[in-house]
Amino acid sequence: MGNMERTYYMNRLVYCLVIACILAGCGNHDYSPKPRGYFRIDFPEKAYQDYTGGCPFTFKYPTYAEIVPDDYRISKPCWVNMEFPQFKGTLHLSYEDIPSKAIFDSLIEHSHEFAFKHTVKATSIEEQKLQYPEKKVYGIYYIIDGNTASSAQFFLTDSTKHFIRASLYFKNKPQIDSIQPVLNFIKKDMDVMIKTFKWKN
Repeated sequence: MGNMERTYYMNRLVYCLVIACILAGCGNHDYSPKPRGYFRIDFPEKAYQDYTGGCPFTFKYPTYAEIVPDDYRISKPCWVNMEFPQFKGTLHLSYEDIPSKAIFDSLIEHSHEFAFKHTVKATSIEEQKLQYPEKKVYGIYYIIDGNTASSAQFFLTDSTKHFIRASLYFKNKPQIDSIQPVLNFIKKDMDVMIKTFKWKN
């Protein structure tokens, strides 16, 4: 076999090896999309303090939260925000007097509407009745699943004089996969708030 033939066959061999390598996925590169990762969240230790304020109610709230007046232009006295700076979340609390049964019925209806306006993006909305007759505290807790702006809301009332509505919002774009650990963490604080909630009169 001459040099030219040997060179020809070597070139053919190299060419065939390159083609085989390409077809076999040489290098074992995996170009499939990877699941999105999220930063690890360090949660503070659970500890609570009393909210007394100048409003007709008291409750316990976490030491890592701040309660500030609501600066919304139509806010009323005893509209306050429970801020969770570490998690960019806010529990909006709006208190109303009940001067008549018609106003009471309207407040109940509006709370229901506010919760169910998230139906478009919610995968489910669960209602849990809240009843603490020894404290005259009654209400409904709305648990809203899915990529919605608000994932938890509730209202509390004594059915005669007082009514307060709460709604939890995050400043980030709603992505339930990313906020779920934070949501679960704050929901425990909401549970403590509800269980310790009392009217002053």
